[in-house]
Amino acid sequence: MTRRSRSELERLGVEYDYVNVEKDSAASAWVKSQNHGKEKKPTIQIGATILCEPSNRELEEALRKERVLV
Repeated sequence: MTRRSRSELERLGVEYDYVNVEKDSAASAWVKSQNHGKEKKPTIQIGATILCEPSNRELEEALRKERVLV
């Protein structure tokens, strides 16, 4: 799912920061705090919106809602 989401962001021309939760314990803790203690991947923050394992459609909708895409 992470690869799919990254591919979709690239297809849409959206710049993003990729954080590997396997190598970053603070990032892992943040992901778990967003997902009731589970390390669900990907967990994506777009502005004030947090997405957990989003579909491409959900990802694009959130990008438009947060005005990253117009």
